[in-house]
Amino acid sequence: MKTVQISLNSIDKVKAFVNEISKFDCDFDLVSGRYVIDAKSIMGIFSLDLSKPIDLNIHADGAALDEVMSKVEPYAV
Repeated sequence: MKTVQISLNSIDKVKAFVNEISKFDCDFDLVSGRYVIDAKSIMGIFSLDLSKPIDLNIHADGAALDEVMSKVEPYAV
């Protein structure tokens, strides 16, 4: 598992982010304070405080992790 801080501070960013990570079979969690939600859920993301960076937990390793990181990089803080 790898954790990356990301910023999803606009509706367009949230939509683009969910579209990118939904292509992968591995699991993604967004952690904001004591809340943990599925990062592939647009409704779940909008329930978080998006005004500050949130932690993305990526449950992948090896080549899959490298591919995920290349797609997530534009959102990294």
